[in-house]
Amino acid sequence: MAGKNLDDLAAFVAVADERSFTAAAAKLGVSQSALSQTMRTLEARLGIRLLTRTTRSVAPTEAGERLLRTVRPRLEEIDTELAALSEMRDKPAGTVRITSTENAAEAVLWPALARILPDYPDIKVEIVVDYGLTDIVTERYDAGVRFGEQIAKDMIAVRIGPDIRMAVVGALGYFAKRPPLRVPQELTTHARINLRLPAHGLYAWEFERNGRELRVRVDGQLAFSTTALILKAAVAGFGLAYLPEQQVQKELDSGALVRVLANWCPPFTGYHLYYPSRRQNTPAFAVLVDALRYRPVKHNS
Repeated sequence: MAGKNLDDLAAFVAVADERSFTAAAAKLGVSQSALSQTMRTLEARLGIRLLTRTTRSVAPTEAGERLLRTVRPRLEEIDTELAALSEMRDKPAGTVRITSTENAAEAVLWPALARILPDYPDIKVEIVVDYGLTDIVTERYDAGVRFGEQIAKDMIAVRIGPDIRMAVVGALGYFAKRPPLRVPQELTTHARINLRLPAHGLYAWEFERNGRELRVRVDGQLAFSTTALILKAAVAGFGLAYLPEQQVQKELDSGALVRVLANWCPPFTGYHLYYPSRRQNTPAFAVLVDALRYRPVKHNS
Protein backbone atom coordinates (compact mmCIF):
# COMPACT_ATOMS: atom_id res chain seq x y z
CA MET A 1 0.00 0.00 0.00
CA ALA A 2 2.89 2.41 0.80
CA GLY A 3 4.28 2.03 -2.70
CA LYS A 4 0.85 2.74 -4.24
CA ASN A 5 0.49 5.85 -2.08
CA LEU A 6 3.86 7.16 -3.26
CA ASP A 7 2.92 6.56 -6.90
CA ASP A 8 -0.40 8.40 -6.45
CA LEU A 9 1.28 11.33 -4.68
CA ALA A 10 3.94 11.56 -7.38
CA ALA A 11 1.15 11.65 -9.99
CA PHE A 12 -0.61 14.42 -8.05
CA VAL A 13 2.60 16.51 -7.91
CA ALA A 14 3.07 16.07 -11.67
CA VAL A 15 -0.49 17.26 -12.42
CA ALA A 16 -0.14 20.21 -10.03
CA ASP A 17 3.20 21.21 -11.55
CA GLU A 18 2.07 20.86 -15.18
CA ARG A 19 -1.42 22.28 -14.58
CA SER A 20 -2.54 19.83 -17.25
CA PHE A 21 -3.58 16.18 -17.28
CA THR A 22 -2.34 15.87 -20.85
CA ALA A 23 1.15 17.20 -20.09
CA ALA A 24 1.40 15.31 -16.78
CA ALA A 25 0.33 12.03 -18.43
CA ALA A 26 3.01 12.48 -21.09
CA LYS A 27 5.62 13.21 -18.39
CA LEU A 28 4.66 10.12 -16.41
CA GLY A 29 4.28 7.87 -19.42
CA VAL A 30 0.65 6.93 -18.72
CA SER A 31 -2.64 7.60 -20.47
CA GLN A 32 -4.66 10.69 -19.62
CA SER A 33 -7.69 8.60 -18.62
CA ALA A 34 -5.55 6.45 -16.28
CA LEU A 35 -4.07 9.56 -14.66
CA SER A 36 -7.55 11.09 -14.17
CA GLN A 37 -8.71 7.87 -12.53
CA THR A 38 -5.65 7.89 -10.22
CA MET A 39 -6.49 11.42 -9.07
CA ARG A 40 -10.15 10.57 -8.46
CA THR A 41 -9.11 7.51 -6.44
CA LEU A 42 -6.61 9.55 -4.36
CA GLU A 43 -9.22 12.23 -3.61
CA ALA A 44 -11.76 9.60 -2.66
CA ARG A 45 -9.29 7.88 -0.35
CA LEU A 46 -8.39 11.18 1.37
CA GLY A 47 -12.00 12.40 1.41
CA ILE A 48 -11.09 15.84 0.09
CA ARG A 49 -10.78 17.51 -3.31
CA LEU A 50 -7.18 18.27 -4.28
CA LEU A 51 -7.62 19.66 -7.80
CA THR A 52 -9.96 22.16 -9.40
CA ARG A 53 -10.69 21.08 -12.96
CA THR A 54 -11.96 23.37 -15.75
CA THR A 55 -12.14 22.84 -19.47
CA ARG A 56 -8.92 24.82 -19.91
CA SER A 57 -6.77 24.11 -16.86
CA VAL A 58 -6.19 22.19 -13.65
CA ALA A 59 -5.14 23.88 -10.40
CA PRO A 60 -4.61 22.70 -6.84
CA THR A 61 -7.29 23.52 -4.27
CA GLU A 62 -6.29 25.02 -0.91
CA ALA A 63 -5.97 21.47 0.45
CA GLY A 64 -4.04 20.51 -2.66
CA GLU A 65 -1.60 23.41 -2.15
CA ARG A 66 -1.03 22.32 1.43
CA LEU A 67 -0.39 18.72 0.39
CA LEU A 68 1.88 19.92 -2.41
CA ARG A 69 4.05 21.93 0.01
CA THR A 70 4.42 18.86 2.22
CA VAL A 71 4.85 16.15 -0.39
CA ARG A 72 7.02 17.76 -3.08
CA PRO A 73 10.21 18.22 -0.96
CA ARG A 74 9.92 14.70 0.41
CA LEU A 75 9.56 13.18 -3.04
CA GLU A 76 12.56 15.21 -4.14
CA GLU A 77 14.54 13.81 -1.19
CA ILE A 78 13.57 10.28 -2.19
CA ASP A 79 14.59 10.90 -5.80
CA THR A 80 17.93 12.33 -4.65
CA GLU A 81 18.63 9.34 -2.40
CA LEU A 82 17.69 6.86 -5.13
CA ALA A 83 20.06 8.66 -7.51
CA ALA A 84 22.82 8.44 -4.90
CA LEU A 85 22.21 4.71 -4.46
CA SER A 86 22.39 4.26 -8.21
CA GLU A 87 25.71 6.09 -8.21
CA MET A 88 27.00 3.80 -5.44
CA ARG A 89 26.14 0.83 -7.63
CA ASP A 90 28.42 2.15 -10.35
CA LYS A 91 31.38 3.44 -8.33
CA PRO A 92 33.30 2.02 -5.37
CA ALA A 93 31.72 3.53 -2.27
CA GLY A 94 30.22 2.45 1.03
CA THR A 95 31.33 0.39 4.03
CA VAL A 96 32.84 -3.09 3.91
CA ARG A 97 32.95 -5.07 7.20
CA ILE A 98 35.44 -7.92 7.56
CA THR A 99 36.12 -10.28 10.47
CA SER A 100 39.68 -11.57 10.64
CA THR A 101 42.31 -13.10 12.86
CA GLU A 102 44.95 -10.76 14.23
CA ASN A 103 47.86 -11.97 12.12
CA ALA A 104 45.83 -11.99 8.91
CA ALA A 105 44.68 -8.43 9.57
CA GLU A 106 48.23 -7.20 10.13
CA ALA A 107 50.08 -9.28 7.54
CA VAL A 108 47.56 -9.39 4.67
CA LEU A 109 44.61 -7.02 5.06
CA TRP A 110 46.41 -3.90 6.22
CA PRO A 111 49.14 -3.85 3.53
CA ALA A 112 46.48 -4.16 0.81
CA LEU A 113 44.26 -1.50 2.36
CA ALA A 114 47.13 0.92 2.83
CA ARG A 115 47.96 0.50 -0.85
CA ILE A 116 44.50 1.04 -2.37
CA LEU A 117 42.41 3.18 -0.02
CA PRO A 118 44.10 6.48 -0.92
CA ASP A 119 42.69 5.97 -4.44
CA TYR A 120 39.18 5.21 -3.14
CA PRO A 121 38.22 7.84 -0.55
CA ASP A 122 34.55 6.82 -0.62
CA ILE A 123 35.28 3.25 0.57
CA LYS A 124 35.12 2.68 4.32
CA VAL A 125 36.51 -0.51 5.86
CA GLU A 126 35.83 -2.01 9.29
CA ILE A 127 38.05 -4.88 10.43
CA VAL A 128 37.00 -6.76 13.56
CA VAL A 129 39.63 -9.11 15.01
CA ASP A 130 37.92 -12.26 16.22
CA TYR A 131 39.25 -15.79 16.66
CA GLY A 132 35.81 -17.37 16.87
CA LEU A 133 34.35 -18.97 13.76
CA THR A 134 31.89 -16.11 13.35
CA ASP A 135 28.71 -16.55 11.32
CA ILE A 136 29.34 -13.68 8.93
CA VAL A 137 25.76 -13.71 7.62
CA THR A 138 24.14 -13.48 11.06
CA GLU A 139 26.64 -10.90 12.28
CA ARG A 140 26.25 -8.83 9.08
CA TYR A 141 29.84 -9.01 7.92
CA ASP A 142 30.59 -8.70 4.23
CA ALA A 143 33.39 -11.25 4.47
CA GLY A 144 35.72 -13.09 6.81
CA VAL A 145 39.36 -14.16 6.71
CA ARG A 146 40.43 -17.60 7.93
CA PHE A 147 42.68 -20.49 6.95
CA GLY A 148 41.39 -22.37 3.94
CA GLU A 149 40.61 -25.52 5.95
CA GLN A 150 38.27 -23.59 8.27
CA ILE A 151 35.91 -22.28 5.59
CA ALA A 152 32.47 -23.84 5.08
CA LYS A 153 31.77 -25.44 1.71
CA ASP A 154 28.85 -23.12 0.93
CA MET A 155 31.11 -20.07 0.93
CA ILE A 156 33.10 -18.54 -1.91
CA ALA A 157 36.77 -18.57 -0.87
CA VAL A 158 39.44 -16.36 -2.44
CA ARG A 159 43.04 -17.10 -1.61
CA ILE A 160 44.74 -13.95 -0.29
CA GLY A 161 48.08 -15.26 0.92
CA PRO A 162 50.75 -17.96 0.43
CA ASP A 163 50.92 -21.26 2.30
CA ILE A 164 51.67 -20.87 6.00
CA ARG A 165 53.73 -22.81 8.52
CA MET A 166 53.20 -22.65 12.23
CA ALA A 167 56.24 -22.28 14.48
CA VAL A 168 56.90 -23.42 18.05
CA VAL A 169 59.18 -20.79 19.53
CA GLY A 170 60.75 -19.78 22.82
CA ALA A 171 63.39 -17.41 24.12
CA LEU A 172 67.01 -18.57 24.26
CA GLY A 173 67.04 -17.95 28.00
CA TYR A 174 63.99 -20.16 28.41
CA PHE A 175 65.64 -23.11 26.64
CA ALA A 176 68.76 -22.75 28.81
CA LYS A 177 66.68 -23.89 31.80
CA ARG A 178 64.64 -26.65 30.12
CA PRO A 179 65.24 -30.08 28.65
CA PRO A 180 65.54 -30.34 24.84
CA LEU A 181 62.29 -30.65 22.87
CA ARG A 182 62.39 -33.26 20.08
CA VAL A 183 58.79 -34.45 19.64
CA PRO A 184 55.41 -32.82 20.36
CA GLN A 185 54.66 -35.30 23.16
CA GLU A 186 57.44 -33.69 25.22
CA LEU A 187 55.50 -30.42 25.36
CA THR A 188 54.07 -31.62 28.70
CA THR A 189 57.45 -30.93 30.30
CA HIS A 190 57.49 -27.32 29.11
CA ALA A 191 55.70 -24.08 29.94
CA ARG A 192 53.19 -23.21 27.22
CA ILE A 193 51.57 -19.90 26.32
CA ASN A 194 48.13 -20.49 24.90
CA LEU A 195 45.58 -18.85 22.65
CA ARG A 196 42.05 -19.00 24.04
CA LEU A 197 39.30 -19.08 21.42
CA PRO A 198 35.82 -17.71 22.12
CA ALA A 199 33.44 -20.60 22.83
CA HIS A 200 36.13 -23.16 21.83
CA GLY A 201 38.57 -23.10 24.72
CA LEU A 202 42.32 -23.41 24.27
CA TYR A 203 43.59 -23.65 20.71
CA ALA A 204 45.01 -27.10 19.88
CA TRP A 205 48.57 -27.15 18.58
CA GLU A 206 48.63 -29.15 15.36
CA PHE A 207 51.58 -31.19 14.10
CA GLU A 208 52.28 -33.59 11.25
CA ARG A 209 55.23 -35.71 10.17
CA ASN A 210 55.45 -38.54 7.65
CA GLY A 211 51.67 -38.59 7.34
CA ARG A 212 51.20 -38.81 11.10
CA GLU A 213 49.00 -36.06 12.54
CA LEU A 214 48.92 -34.91 16.15
CA ARG A 215 46.68 -32.38 17.91
CA VAL A 216 48.04 -31.40 21.30
CA ARG A 217 45.91 -29.40 23.72
CA VAL A 218 48.56 -27.88 25.92
CA ASP A 219 48.07 -26.30 29.31
CA GLY A 220 50.18 -23.56 30.81
CA GLN A 221 50.44 -20.64 33.17
CA LEU A 222 49.42 -18.07 30.56
CA ALA A 223 46.58 -17.88 28.04
CA PHE A 224 45.59 -14.85 25.94
CA SER A 225 42.93 -13.99 23.39
CA THR A 226 45.47 -12.04 21.33
CA THR A 227 48.58 -13.35 19.59
CA ALA A 228 50.43 -10.06 20.15
CA LEU A 229 50.54 -10.78 23.90
CA ILE A 230 51.52 -14.40 23.28
CA LEU A 231 54.49 -13.18 21.26
CA LYS A 232 55.51 -10.68 23.97
CA ALA A 233 55.31 -13.37 26.66
CA ALA A 234 57.43 -15.78 24.58
CA VAL A 235 60.12 -13.14 23.98
CA ALA A 236 60.11 -12.41 27.73
CA GLY A 237 60.88 -16.08 28.40
CA PHE A 238 57.60 -17.18 29.98
CA GLY A 239 57.27 -20.28 27.80
CA LEU A 240 56.72 -21.70 24.34
CA ALA A 241 54.38 -20.15 21.80
CA TYR A 242 52.70 -21.63 18.73
CA LEU A 243 52.31 -18.89 16.16
CA PRO A 244 52.36 -18.37 12.39
CA GLU A 245 55.93 -18.41 11.10
CA GLN A 246 55.40 -15.06 9.42
CA GLN A 247 54.44 -13.43 12.72
CA VAL A 248 57.64 -14.49 14.52
CA GLN A 249 60.13 -14.22 11.64
CA LYS A 250 61.59 -10.90 12.81
CA GLU A 251 62.24 -12.31 16.30
CA LEU A 252 63.78 -15.46 14.83
CA ASP A 253 66.07 -13.39 12.60
CA SER A 254 67.18 -11.22 15.53
CA GLY A 255 67.74 -14.17 17.86
CA ALA A 256 65.06 -13.04 20.31
CA LEU A 257 63.32 -16.38 19.73
CA VAL A 258 64.50 -19.89 18.89
CA ARG A 259 62.45 -22.34 16.88
CA VAL A 260 61.89 -26.01 17.72
CA LEU A 261 59.88 -28.89 16.19
CA ALA A 262 60.23 -27.31 12.74
CA ASN A 263 60.10 -30.72 11.05
CA TRP A 264 56.70 -31.31 12.69
CA CYS A 265 55.20 -28.15 11.19
CA PRO A 266 54.65 -28.61 7.44
CA PRO A 267 53.09 -25.84 5.33
CA PHE A 268 49.32 -25.73 4.91
CA THR A 269 46.78 -23.65 3.02
CA GLY A 270 47.10 -20.00 3.97
CA TYR A 271 44.58 -17.22 4.48
CA HIS A 272 41.41 -16.96 2.39
CA LEU A 273 38.75 -14.29 2.16
CA TYR A 274 35.32 -15.92 2.25
CA TYR A 275 31.77 -14.67 1.73
CA PRO A 276 28.32 -16.12 0.92
CA SER A 277 27.87 -17.42 -2.61
CA ARG A 278 24.54 -15.59 -2.87
CA ARG A 279 26.07 -12.24 -1.93
CA GLN A 280 25.43 -9.34 -4.32
CA ASN A 281 28.88 -7.81 -4.64
CA THR A 282 29.16 -4.03 -4.50
CA PRO A 283 31.84 -2.17 -6.48
CA ALA A 284 33.60 -1.38 -3.18
CA PHE A 285 33.70 -5.05 -2.20
CA ALA A 286 34.91 -6.04 -5.68
CA VAL A 287 37.80 -3.55 -5.40
CA LEU A 288 38.89 -5.06 -2.07
CA VAL A 289 38.67 -8.63 -3.34
CA ASP A 290 40.81 -7.78 -6.35
CA ALA A 291 43.38 -6.00 -4.17
CA LEU A 292 43.57 -8.91 -1.73
CA ARG A 293 43.67 -11.74 -4.28
CA TYR A 294 46.91 -13.69 -3.94
CA ARG A 295 49.10 -13.60 -7.03
CA PRO A 296 52.22 -15.75 -6.64
CA VAL A 297 55.38 -14.13 -7.91
CA LYS A 298 56.68 -15.99 -10.93
CA HIS A 299 60.42 -16.43 -10.97
CA ASN A 300 62.23 -16.69 -14.28
CA SER A 301 64.09 -19.96 -14.59
